[in-house]
Amino acid sequence: MPELPDIVSYISALELRIVGQPLERVRINSAFLLRTAQTPITSVEGRIVRELRRVGKRIAIGLEDDFWLALHLMIAGRLHWRGREAKLAGRNHLAAFDFPNGSLVLTEAGTKHRASLHLFVGGENLRSLDPGGIDVFTSDLNSFRATLTAETTP
Repeated sequence: MPELPDIVSYISALELRIVGQPLERVRINSAFLLRTAQTPITSVEGRIVRELRRVGKRIAIGLEDDFWLALHLMIAGRLHWRGREAKLAGRNHLAAFDFPNGSLVLTEAGTKHRASLHLFVGGENLRSLDPGGIDVFTSDLNSFRATLTAETTP
């Protein structure tokens, strides 16, 4: 599974490529990837990417009008930056997010596709994915120590 440093690295690399760019098209190649159905995935097309953030081990892509795409790569998911309108070839290519300057392609090795994509309208709905707990990237030594030494109750 891509761990936290990997997720942070993905976000850092994507910020240079997609923030400020319109998401031209979303192509989904796996029926099991999209886990939300209330808002059609096509509703994000044409919207400009405003920010990227990490929610737990998910990559959240914030688009204009408070639309959010949340990608969870799970065990074997990877992101690849390809040329415009990159081909989705084979069952390991789950989705492509097309931008004017290239395509972000989501792949997942193996036969058990566990990666997921959620679409939310509103930041409060995005927060429903937050697993809670301490954020190791922003906590100070005292709060980290307190969390490690706290007693848990069953």
